[in-house]
Amino acid sequence: MTQTIAPRVRTLVLLFLAVTGALLAGAGPASAHAALTGSDPAQGVVVDKAPTQVSLTFSETVSMNDDSLRVLDPKGTRVDTGKPSEVSGTTYAVQLHSGLPDGTYTVTYQVVSADSHPVAGAYTFSIGSPSKTSVSVSDQGAGGGVVGWLYGFGRYVSYAGFIVMTGGAAFVLACWQRGTGVRALQRLVVSGWVAMTAATLFLLLLRGSYTSSGKVGDIFDLDLLGEVLQTKTGAALVSRLLLLAAAALFIAVLFGAYDKREGEEKRDLTFGLAIGGTVVAAGLAASWAMAEHASTGLQPGIAMPVDVLHLLAVATWLGGLTALLVALYRAPADRPVEAPAARRFSRLAYSSVLVVVATGTYQSWRQLGSWSAFTDTRYGQLLLVKIGLVALLVGVASISRRWTARLADTTTKEAVGASAPEKERVTASAATGDTAQQTSGDARPGSGDAKRAAQLARQRAAVDATRQKRLRDSDSHRYGLRRSVLAEAGVAVVLLAVTTVLTSTEPGRTEQDAAKAGRASSSSSSSSSSSTGDSASGALTLDMSFDTGGTDGKGVVSVDLDPARTGANEMHVYVTRPNGRAFDVPEVKVAFTLEAKDIGPLPVTPDHITTGHWSANGVQIPMAGEWEISVTVRTSDIDQVTVSKNAQIG
Repeated sequence: MTQTIAPRVRTLVLLFLAVTGALLAGAGPASAHAALTGSDPAQGVVVDKAPTQVSLTFSETVSMNDDSLRVLDPKGTRVDTGKPSEVSGTTYAVQLHSGLPDGTYTVTYQVVSADSHPVAGAYTFSIGSPSKTSVSVSDQGAGGGVVGWLYGFGRYVSYAGFIVMTGGAAFVLACWQRGTGVRALQRLVVSGWVAMTAATLFLLLLRGSYTSSGKVGDIFDLDLLGEVLQTKTGAALVSRLLLLAAAALFIAVLFGAYDKREGEEKRDLTFGLAIGGTVVAAGLAASWAMAEHASTGLQPGIAMPVDVLHLLAVATWLGGLTALLVALYRAPADRPVEAPAARRFSRLAYSSVLVVVATGTYQSWRQLGSWSAFTDTRYGQLLLVKIGLVALLVGVASISRRWTARLADTTTKEAVGASAPEKERVTASAATGDTAQQTSGDARPGSGDAKRAAQLARQRAAVDATRQKRLRDSDSHRYGLRRSVLAEAGVAVVLLAVTTVLTSTEPGRTEQDAAKAGRASSSSSSSSSSSTGDSASGALTLDMSFDTGGTDGKGVVSVDLDPARTGANEMHVYVTRPNGRAFDVPEVKVAFTLEAKDIGPLPVTPDHITTGHWSANGVQIPMAGEWEISVTVRTSDIDQVTVSKNAQIG
């Protein structure tokens, strides 16, 4: 059976790498956790007079630098002046040069939200009338590229290190104190500490580039590092490093002085280590809670301690599971995992699962806000995957609990099984001793008989250890527990990867609020546009949701027709994602049909102006009536859909 350990471990490692790579590579740029909820001038609006400033309103406070908010003219030249300033609350503004000429202007922003994630985006407005622009912002994003992938990987390793270190130590201290002398468990816990420490230093170096330029060359920029140290996230990472120093002392005592204690002295030290370890682990968990999702939004005073409890429960459950797996496979033959230890961990894991479910339910309500967010937002969809994995993990864990209940304490069996061999060994040793004495009496000193006797003794010890291990492994209940725990660990690897991506995804509540604000802004834009045109005729705005069925095929297309009367009209088409951000699709086509008079369809192919914005001048409407306006949106080479609405024109 021991020969199958290496292939299983290799399989688990390959699963870890495959899932991590797939999720982190597919995650793309980190989604914004502070959504743009308003702007002045608004997206797509055409104003008569050049504004003196551009202001943006976000769903939460953000951090800005001199280049966070830029305004570019049609040629791509910056026309803003000075550093962005906070107007009020969550609104920020930048001043513009005076006397700006007519044309389409692009506003780009790249900030850091209060929950530590980079936020980037862009939109356009026009002065006088729309124009062509050379500014391309289709690739505008924050937290993407190689640096974004590395940062995501660093986050995964830091979570994994925390879970292995905390859960492994909890398993040893609360469930199997004899495990302090097992080398494999010592290496596991120390490896968790090393991984978390290295990942924290790695994240600290990456942070500056991750939230600004995204360039690999800026990773070692000391100026950026200095700026990071002044932020909330930088302070959290430094605090984590200090707490890891305390964790190192805890680990040294646990596997050093504690392992050598006995009786009452060991019980006293157990209590002290339990208190100290809980404080250090809670502090490490708080370094995430105080800088990320839980620190902003709804009820942060409740959300942060709940987040700490959630992380501690997950670490106790999954980290203890990892320690049990290592102990089942790697514990020496003379120190196997006893049935009482497995039962104690089963009870501890069950309690942890209850805490995970309770705290996770609260977090889900806080981050989603509505049932529709489960299916309509990326956060909700990932959360459904996570819930499914947790349910699967609990199902496999129930199988492990049954094996634990059946597991017989193999200590007695090993003692009984080893009694006969022990007698044989003693008899053989006595015989060997007699022979050795007889030989030594006849042989000259230095003949090498002593070395041979020592070699024979080592061989017999190895044979005894192998026999004991074979007896231990022959227990079918222990074998079943091994397999079920291994399956749990495999699911846990996938679950941790999904959770890492989930923490870098915009909460569903924020995404839906941003979508509502985007629709309100679009309505405001159309109203503003119509006020600059022929007020008697009015402008027409139609919003149509679409879904091409592809992986990124959902959105909203808005058609503005001004003055919406017979003759020549000016048409603008805006395509946005469900969260209200501009969506650059490969192709947009419009057609007008007047079925009552059997006219049409009259095709119109608008010109691409900028990200998510198309325009066409001189759109001819031959007569008044109830026109059907159809829009074909293509989101990939094969995914497209046509949506339509009827409207009175003329």
